[in-house]
Amino acid sequence: MTISDLKSLTAGERFVLVDFYAQWCGPCKAMHPVLDGVQEQVGSLVDMIRIDIDRPENSALADHFRIHAVPTLILFREGRQLWRQSGLMSVQELVGELRHQERLEFY
Repeated sequence: MTISDLKSLTAGERFVLVDFYAQWCGPCKAMHPVLDGVQEQVGSLVDMIRIDIDRPENSALADHFRIHAVPTLILFREGRQLWRQSGLMSVQELVGELRHQERLEFY
């Protein structure tokens, strides 16, 4: 994915949560079921994109967004970065943070 591709995907009114991860990363592997659980709770209100920073085609993205630790989650809407967090989170913590951002209302 290119920087331009990601900017295009995050430019709309929908919330987009981007997960920067690496295959070798234990905490990243632990976050995948968390992200699945979050997706179940937020439904179609938040799109999720997972980007493996070790893939050569994604290295420019990792550099552009200064990804120095994985997992790193970034929430976008209308082309703006609303929130960023590195490290493990629980489903409840992440859903709570998403609710806090722009006052999302979902159950």
